Amino acid sequence: MLTQQVQSADWKNEKHVPVIDCPDLFAKDEFIEVTVTIGKEIAHPNTTEHHIAWIELYYQPEGDKFVYDIARFTFGAHGASVKGANEGPAYTHHVGKAQVKIDQPGKLYALSYCNIHGLWENEKSISVS
Repeated sequence: MLTQQVQSADWKNEKHVPVIDCPDLFAKDEFIEVTVTIGKEIAHPNTTEHHIAWIELYYQPEGDKFVYDIARFTFGAHGASVKGANEGPAYTHHVGKAQVKIDQPGKLYALSYCNIHGLWENEKSISVS
C-alpha cells in the first residue's frame, strides 16, 4: 500500500501539495469548474531537473468505499532540449481544470507527482444542494 509514500501538508506552507479550487457547495445537475494546481502560495519550479509531472483528480461520494477517476493532467514540457537542460522552447504550467457534475456530497482528492520529491495529496469536502 502506498499510504506511507504519499505525503501531505498545508499547501500554504509546502510547494508540492495540490490545491483544489472549487465551491464548497455544488448545485445538483450543474457542471462546476474544479481547478487543481501546485504551488499556489509558494511557487514550485518547472525545470528539466525539478518539475511536477502530473496531477490526478478523484471523487469519493460520502459513505462509498470507492473513488471515481475525474481527470488526469500530464505536464511534459520542462525546458528539455537537444541544446541541454532548460534550453528548450516549451514549458507547461502545473494547473488542470475540469468541468464536473456531482450529485452527492463527498470529497475531492488530488494526487500529484514531483520528479524529485514523490507523491503528494490533498482533499476537499464538498456539499450538494
